[in-house]
Amino acid sequence: MVFSSPSASSSSSTVNIIGPGTQIVGEINSESDIRIEGKIKGTIHSKAKVTIGTSGVVDGDILCDSADMSGKIFGKLEVSDMLFLKSTAYLEGDITTGKLIVEAGARFTGSCRMGVKEIKPSEKPSQNQIQKKEAI
Repeated sequence: MVFSSPSASSSSSTVNIIGPGTQIVGEINSESDIRIEGKIKGTIHSKAKVTIGTSGVVDGDILCDSADMSGKIFGKLEVSDMLFLKSTAYLEGDITTGKLIVEAGARFTGSCRMGVKEIKPSEKPSQNQIQKKEAI
């Protein structure tokens, strides 16, 4: 079938493209893949893959399922599955990811946490609990 109805296509095959020369300020929320070749100042939330191309620049936090980074990122990255920093990637910020691949030439300044569950404030022990344990 050459043409299909919009209902026949799946949302997982949809790719949102922010092209070169495009600048967005604000928050982006998406159920599908995002490819950035332009500039974003703000937060990106995706339940799928985020790709930052070589001309892409993000000044803000990225939260997604998986990510391929070739451009510049200034902010926090929270990737639940796989983060791939390609040779042209430049990252200033903290990473939390399940898995990390770094190509030779990629530059990263910040901290990295891999394969660890994020501790919620309610799960952190209080100072009283810590002191009681030390006193025993």
